[in-house]
Amino acid sequence: MNARLDRIGLGRFAGTGERLARIITIASVSFGRSLLWLLAAIIVGCGAWMLLPLSKGNSAEPAKAELAAVEAVPSADAAAAVSPVSEAQAAAKSPVVAELGRLRISSQTWRRGGLGSRALVTFTLRNDNDYAVKDVEIVCAFARRDGSHLTDRSRVLADPVSMKSRKTFARVPVGFVNVNADQAKCSLVAARRA
Repeated sequence: MNARLDRIGLGRFAGTGERLARIITIASVSFGRSLLWLLAAIIVGCGAWMLLPLSKGNSAEPAKAELAAVEAVPSADAAAAVSPVSEAQAAAKSPVVAELGRLRISSQTWRRGGLGSRALVTFTLRNDNDYAVKDVEIVCAFARRDGSHLTDRSRVLADPVSMKSRKTFARVPVGFVNVNADQAKCSLVAARRA
């Protein structure tokens, strides 16, 4: 009687080793194919990503001349050549520009915030004009330790600065910066009369 039970028990498991080996082989082949497809998708995706153009705010190129240009009041000769219609349109579009010669940054420091990826700038803005200013635009240039330029970030400050006074702006976030940034130099670009 024991012989019959052994035969039945062994009969069930006799082909199991071969089946198990076949299942493992099929699984390893399909895993290898899946891994190859994943690798191919990563390579194609990285290649496509590298072909995309850089965005304007994240490039490591120096600031364009248009950022550093200050809006100037047109001279009398240029105003005579402009028609009254275009003069009215220009007056409606352009705000009264403040004189930047009497507006300056007297002291500045910076530190990292946001887990080290954001620049927080603290500076004192001195207004020696006979009028208050607002919408002050600053551009901060970030550089490596050796002085080579990394990136520029700009920010418009809506807070007004009274006439013949100074105001300290503490920990103003100017944007994301490169991890290699070690130095920052901020300068004024534009301002409006308040």
